[in-house]
Amino acid sequence: MSTASRHVAEEIAREVRAISNLTRQELLDRWMSVHGGSSPKGISRRLLEASAAYHLQVERMGCAKSVVALNRRLSRSNNKARNAPSGSSKQTRRMARLIPGTRLVREWNGRTHTVEVTSAGYSWNDRTWRSLSAIAEAITGARWSGPRFFGL
Repeated sequence: MSTASRHVAEEIAREVRAISNLTRQELLDRWMSVHGGSSPKGISRRLLEASAAYHLQVERMGCAKSVVALNRRLSRSNNKARNAPSGSSKQTRRMARLIPGTRLVREWNGRTHTVEVTSAGYSWNDRTWRSLSAIAEAITGARWSGPRFFGL
């Protein structure tokens, strides 16, 4: 490492260490300027400091093109999700594909459970259920996401 590179690295290290001396409000202000919006509610000081340190290093040392491209893709993806009409989530689209007659099979504690999708809901154990989550809870005795329990 050249003397100039070493000097820059030491300067960046000093600046990163100095981040711990910032007030919470200063860290929140940095978050706002870097991310273009307010921080998540209840974000920890540790995460605010880590974000500030990361962005300081990227600013001073540069950023790989692949990381910039990834950030752009994530930003576009987040914007699409925010602008999508309600009910268009991935889970809703998956669930919409369940047509009457579809059978969902799950083994739990050595027993195989078969749920049939009907026009009225879900049929399991000679009973009609309104949600897969209610069935998953009846099977396991714990609260589960029904789609997740059945692998959807």
